[in-house]
Amino acid sequence: MSDTIFGQPKPGPAGPQTLGAGPAEAAPAEGLVGLGQGEAAPAPSSAPAGPVISDGSEASFAQDVLDASMSVPVIVDFWATWCGPCKQLTPALEAAVQSAGGKVKLVKIDVDRNPGIAQQLRIQSIPTVYAFAGGRPVDGFQGALPDSQVKEFVSKLAAVADQLGGGADGDEAAAIDEALEQADQAAAAGDHATAAAIYGQVLEHRPENAKVQAKLAGAYAKLGEIEAAREILDGIPQDAASRPEIAGEVDRVRAALELAEKAGEAAGKIEALKAKVAADPRDHQARFELAEAEAAIGENEAAIDDLLEILMHNREWNEGAARLQLLKIFEALGPTDPLVASGRRRLSSLLFS
Repeated sequence: MSDTIFGQPKPGPAGPQTLGAGPAEAAPAEGLVGLGQGEAAPAPSSAPAGPVISDGSEASFAQDVLDASMSVPVIVDFWATWCGPCKQLTPALEAAVQSAGGKVKLVKIDVDRNPGIAQQLRIQSIPTVYAFAGGRPVDGFQGALPDSQVKEFVSKLAAVADQLGGGADGDEAAAIDEALEQADQAAAAGDHATAAAIYGQVLEHRPENAKVQAKLAGAYAKLGEIEAAREILDGIPQDAASRPEIAGEVDRVRAALELAEKAGEAAGKIEALKAKVAADPRDHQARFELAEAEAAIGENEAAIDDLLEILMHNREWNEGAARLQLLKIFEALGPTDPLVASGRRRLSSLLFS
């Protein structure tokens, strides 16, 4: 859905209320274990707490959220008694979760009574909502969304549970195959949060599946969670990572990570590089650095265009650096990306004309 992203939640239509200054990025899930003691207080509610809805605390966070999300997606609603939008959002979340029939859980946490969680997740305003699956945050938003978008948010998470449940008498292998197909489709459509959630749940059933590990790392890389992606990738045994059916996926993720790691530095250079290229279109070094920066922040089409422009004028410039960078982008995007198909055709036309 358009108002959810991984990591730092995107504000919803009803603006969130500020808690105070603090870092802007979400903390990794592993940093949440062992939080200090805290009290659970009832959130504003139109439904009583039950098996799928509960009030959480710092003391119970690991059990109620991180551990529980290993078997079912868990939504965490961060709220406070003085927060007006919270009073609108919480009942909508409760209704949507109740309608999901146990496929999703909701844990409500009062940030005033449990400031440690808010601090570790670097929550700056409320309401803030995070969805956890496989022990990690996989989606989220800020502010009070319309009921229809809340239902969509919960339904997407319920679908993850559906794809892995298979029913009491279901065929687990078939359910996992179906889940992986859905995850691959989500990734191909650019919905990397859903893909990450499903891959994470699959790994609870098949923890040694190196191909799924690589795909989860790839989803995290696309979501900008570089450390999480690298940790997963580094955990794949070398003998598994070198198998032909997995090596391509691993190489693709490593290429994506290499590009993504330059994003922070690249964002601040793009305008200056564009000015240099505009002043001298034959400045191949400036255009090459511009292409690197564009790829780092996800402007892959522009990066491909700039690299092909260099190749059109000088194929061997800097020992073929433009072609090598172009191949790196193709590898990071994957063979099914439309930009790769068109880019390869244009590259072939240049090289063999």
